[in-house]
Amino acid sequence: MADMSPLFRRAAAKSPQDRLVTLIGKPDCHLCDAAQGVVEKVCDELGVAWEVKDINQDPQLHDQYWEQIPVVLVDGAQHTFWRVNEDRLRKALTGR
Repeated sequence: MADMSPLFRRAAAKSPQDRLVTLIGKPDCHLCDAAQGVVEKVCDELGVAWEVKDINQDPQLHDQYWEQIPVVLVDGAQHTFWRVNEDRLRKALTGR
């Protein structure tokens, strides 16, 4: 891509081990469980750190994402919501 923004180039240049994936969800949510399975699989394959945050435990997350859960953030920026595509997440983490 010839016209890539500096922010995108910087994010794409990070190695997977320097990334952080955050899954925002809630207990007893079947979409959240499915999303966690994808996040866990991709992150474990690539050696990427990941975490789960409960939207019920954080008022700010609740206000921001309630209608979108599960939400996946990559390095703090929203990557996707509702359904997580394994290939798209892998590409976001590796740049390929």
